[in-house]
Amino acid sequence: MSQALSLARLAQGQVSPNPAVGAVIVHDGMVAGQGYTQPPGQAHAEIVALRQAGEKARGAVLYVTLEPCCHTGRTPPCTKAIITAGVAEVHLASIDDNPVVAGKGVKELESAGIKTIIGECEEEARTINEAYIKYITTGIPFITVKYAASLDGKIATGSGDSRWITGEAARKQVHTMRYLADAVMVGINTVLADNPQLTVRCSGLGGMTRKQPLRVVVDGKGRTPLTAQLLKEPGKALIALGRKATAAEKDSFGRAGAEVLEFPGDDGLVDLVDLMKTLGKRAVTSVLVEGGGILNSSLFEKHMVDKVVAFIAPVIIGGEKARTPVAGAGINKVADAIRLRHVSIERFDDDLMVSGYVEK
Repeated sequence: MSQALSLARLAQGQVSPNPAVGAVIVHDGMVAGQGYTQPPGQAHAEIVALRQAGEKARGAVLYVTLEPCCHTGRTPPCTKAIITAGVAEVHLASIDDNPVVAGKGVKELESAGIKTIIGECEEEARTINEAYIKYITTGIPFITVKYAASLDGKIATGSGDSRWITGEAARKQVHTMRYLADAVMVGINTVLADNPQLTVRCSGLGGMTRKQPLRVVVDGKGRTPLTAQLLKEPGKALIALGRKATAAEKDSFGRAGAEVLEFPGDDGLVDLVDLMKTLGKRAVTSVLVEGGGILNSSLFEKHMVDKVVAFIAPVIIGGEKARTPVAGAGINKVADAIRLRHVSIERFDDDLMVSGYVEK
């Protein structure tokens, strides 16, 4: 199962909106076949492993990180292929939360006389597919807020300068996070202050040759410059307005390489709930939010954040006007603070990455 989990990680960032799954077939104590989920419309992990195993799949044991599908989507059901191949036993880490599957795959295998064992390395398997699980059960993307801050909690100086708070190793990790996400989201102030690219630019992650995440700008008043760097990069860009767009705006943004959608909310702001629902309808399963403080605070206030990843650099910025990662009104009592669970800490040279899940 450990090997199957390693294979599943190889599928991350390539198979959305499908789950990332790994599979290993063992025959007489030896690995006969293995594989991981291919891009949508292509073979699932079990099929890749079965093809590799061939006749050795008969009487073998299959280890798979997620319950095999039992319905016909873009591909035929994996359960039928497993039964036809003559697999004797299936170990699966986790049941599939997809209502179309959700235990039905196990029942089909058991009805065919295949022994099933459920729950080996379940927590790790579900973490790999945490975005898929939320998306398939709610229709809403999994939302991660990421920021880099100084030791005194600043994301930029009073003048707005933020390059670079963290070192190269931490910034490389951010590119990995972008690669794994379906969309990267920023607020208009971040666009105006930093003119970011919001692309994956790291060797070993496919760089410009593979898919780039959808770039989403939350821009209530339509202030995104047509010369913005994020409009010039490979991949797609989306401008989310907080009001009706004019025909001229749609035309000019369209020629600049961006789609314009309207999400009118209170006080001319973007309705973030409606925006996330729309992204979900477009099969966006995960959104990496890269700030700034106003957008972050709005998402926290609406209880929409699932995960926080904070890079902490050993530098002191200071200044009352220096920017913080979460703006807004804040809270009055520490007892009401947003708390994280399952917190982990990793080190990237001198920088620390603190990540955890928001308590709901």
